[in-house]
Amino acid sequence: MKVVIQKSKKASVSVENQVIGEISHGFVLLVGINEADTQEDVDYILGKVSKMRIFDDKDGKMNLSLEQVQGQILSISQFTLFADTKKGNRPSFIKAARPELAIPLYEALNQGFRDLGFTVATGEFGGDMQVSLINDGPVTVILDSQNR
Repeated sequence: MKVVIQKSKKASVSVENQVIGEISHGFVLLVGINEADTQEDVDYILGKVSKMRIFDDKDGKMNLSLEQVQGQILSISQFTLFADTKKGNRPSFIKAARPELAIPLYEALNQGFRDLGFTVATGEFGGDMQVSLINDGPVTVILDSQNR
């Protein structure tokens, strides 16, 4: 599982010009599910994201977690994180999980964040989404559960 964390001051996702999810501040997560991912990968990502200390403390140092700043999560499914660009100019996505595997793991991840007490807004799995965000910092961190 690959997750791109973007620290955000404000973010939303729309489908067909209708906002279907938005947050005031926190993390925008771009979530890619690999064909080999399991619940163990979900648990790893839950632990890392929920404890990631990339918000400024009173001294301006990145030292606070999402929980400490009462941040929210906008979670967006993003199979293109598993693009293979080694051959030619058209990416291959064969390493991305098929929907029958990806959807339950994506939903488990989002529910896991909710169970930890976070407000979670989502996009539409497989939908044509437009994501808007004000990246704070900017701060962007990439996690890969296969590269611990």
